[in-house]
Amino acid sequence: MTKTALLAGATGLVGGILLKRLLDAPAYDRVIAVTRRSLGFSHPKLTEIVTDFDTLELALAKSAVHADDAFCALGTTIRKAGSQPAFHRVDFDYVVNFARAAKASGATRFLLVSAIGASAGSTIFYSRVKGEAEEAASALGFEATHIFRPGLILGDRAERRPAEAAMMAAMPLLNPLLIGPTKIYRGIPADTIAAAMIAAAATSTTGRIIHTYASMSALTTDREH
Repeated sequence: MTKTALLAGATGLVGGILLKRLLDAPAYDRVIAVTRRSLGFSHPKLTEIVTDFDTLELALAKSAVHADDAFCALGTTIRKAGSQPAFHRVDFDYVVNFARAAKASGATRFLLVSAIGASAGSTIFYSRVKGEAEEAASALGFEATHIFRPGLILGDRAERRPAEAAMMAAMPLLNPLLIGPTKIYRGIPADTIAAAMIAAAATSTTGRIIHTYASMSALTTDREH
């Protein structure tokens, strides 16, 4: 039986790769991408809903969207957002709005890209907002809430991030040194995250599941064999 995937964040690094993988995945016969601007291409399986994320729940209700699995790759940086309140709006408000809309559309699985160190009790603003978004999404009652906490995400971004680019260049040397408990901080390709999300959606696991470097890598390895 084929399914419908609901996706937010398709214009970002992970989200863009995830969209392509979902369109190629035999498990899904329809992919609904919720965006703030058009993606600029068409595909037989793709449905676009261009909307303001402040009114996302209303927009999806009007469109009578039904989904099975919801994938959330929304996220920004404080630098790009311009302020902490603007960052909170995207990484908490928009994420939770999407999760609520997904639940109302009938989705039973919610798959969220978060970040390593995310914790609602963190003293670091970025990590605290990520953790609060995880908690809010988990509280909505999906059969399964899969949370992906990558370290440095490796891949080509549209915007320049000089410090991040320097870290990515160093990752081939640093990754092997990060072993044991520090393995969770390894850099991980965006494509691996996207593949792991689709693999996790195909499992029968229920409840709240946290994925870090090792489990994301294992999910993609298991899917290949």
